[in-house]
Amino acid sequence: MIKSHFRSSWLRALLVPILLGSPIAGAYAKSTCKNTGSFEGWKREFRAEVVAAGVTPDTIRRTYDLTTFQPDIIRRDRRQSYFSRSFVDFSKRLVSSHRLRTGASKLKQRSSEFSRAEREYGVPAEVITAFWALESDFGAGITKQSQIFDSLATLAYDCRRPELFSRELIAAMKIIDRGYLTLDRMVGSWAGELGQTQFLPSHYLNHAIDADGDGRRDLIRSDPDIIHSTANYIRHLGWRRGEPWLVEVTVPARLDWKEADLDIKHPVSRWASWGVTRRDGRRLGGNLPAALLLPMGRNGPAFLAYPNFDIYPQWNQSLNYAITAAYLATRLAGAPPYLPGRGTVENYGYKDILELQQLLNRRGFDTGGVDGKLGSKSRAAVKAAQLKFGLPADSYPSPELFSRLR
Repeated sequence: MIKSHFRSSWLRALLVPILLGSPIAGAYAKSTCKNTGSFEGWKREFRAEVVAAGVTPDTIRRTYDLTTFQPDIIRRDRRQSYFSRSFVDFSKRLVSSHRLRTGASKLKQRSSEFSRAEREYGVPAEVITAFWALESDFGAGITKQSQIFDSLATLAYDCRRPELFSRELIAAMKIIDRGYLTLDRMVGSWAGELGQTQFLPSHYLNHAIDADGDGRRDLIRSDPDIIHSTANYIRHLGWRRGEPWLVEVTVPARLDWKEADLDIKHPVSRWASWGVTRRDGRRLGGNLPAALLLPMGRNGPAFLAYPNFDIYPQWNQSLNYAITAAYLATRLAGAPPYLPGRGTVENYGYKDILELQQLLNRRGFDTGGVDGKLGSKSRAAVKAAQLKFGLPADSYPSPELFSRLR
């Protein structure tokens, strides 16, 4: 999965508009930019930066010098249409019975290791296990992966995110120099991520742990290293020991829906005073700050997202992925499947969201680009349009909103 590599809030982890003075053109330009100059020419020029970064000549010779351009990587990076699915569709596909069963088995099999990691890092076993399941199906997914250097070099050359992947390419070579992994184990995803919980090379370099004491930080084959490294990285993202992350709730039929926003947090007592309850109708307890999360709008599933939820959009910018990973962790911890909500909820697809973004942009609402994904910027634009038209501002499109925009 493509991770967010920014430490600001998920709503601000978007590109600054820069092209032609348009409020949306910067982000859109990054997804449609054109490469100039040859890959081999870029390699010759960038090699000086690799040398200056201190990578050993032997590693450069065995990795960087052998890289070749992979046009399919560029196409995959620009497309990523899988994230265009609705939350209900996305979560049903990813939170499978197989992952729940295998996750429960892994929790039991490695219980002592998980307990040790929670004592050290404060991260519950279920949270670690959910990422492990989604990223590689506990290692089953990495058997189909290949060496990452062609991917990283291609993405470093590409105009979309060269600064990011240039750093990751150098970090991957340093992993070999430090002896964390041998070259034959530098296998990963098409985006250059490594290990069973899919760390970018810089995250591997900075957060991988040798938990089994064999002298290597091996997220490919060592369960203890995988568990402790993942917990260490989650703690780095800001995990708060002993606090919840996501709780399913029931919302009243009437609410000031504009308050349902990940950037708006209220004490749980305030949500309770507004009629928000636990899914079984019991009163909410505690007074931690929490945001009301309505991934499919006011008539769909509803959750309270606590401060610990903030680590999820840092792990992956896709809101659907973030909610699904947090939800899977609650299921592994014993929560039941979420309720579908009430009434009819429109399940929009890729083409629907493309049209929505185009309509919003024409009306002057900034969606951050036209990519067919209902991400944070698009949801904020939906909310702004709903407020303008006097519709319930739950940040999820409705037939009424489409009609007004048209």
